[in-house]
Amino acid sequence: MNEATDIATVDEYCARYGITREAAAQERYRGMGPRFFKRGRRVYYRWADIFAWEAAMVQDRTGEKVTA
Repeated sequence: MNEATDIATVDEYCARYGITREAAAQERYRGMGPRFFKRGRRVYYRWADIFAWEAAMVQDRTGEKVTA
């Protein structure tokens, strides 16, 4: 990846998970989604943070609590 593709927009993040922009906003508010940053009013994600968040969500059983 080059520097230009290391950054995901909210729309790209939402498309990856099939969620709405509002659901992504709630994740950010509750601190339940991947790390993000803002430039002005716009929100961005680093793909590395998204992949790290995904890795932290992996479970072996359905009864496990996810800490991420």
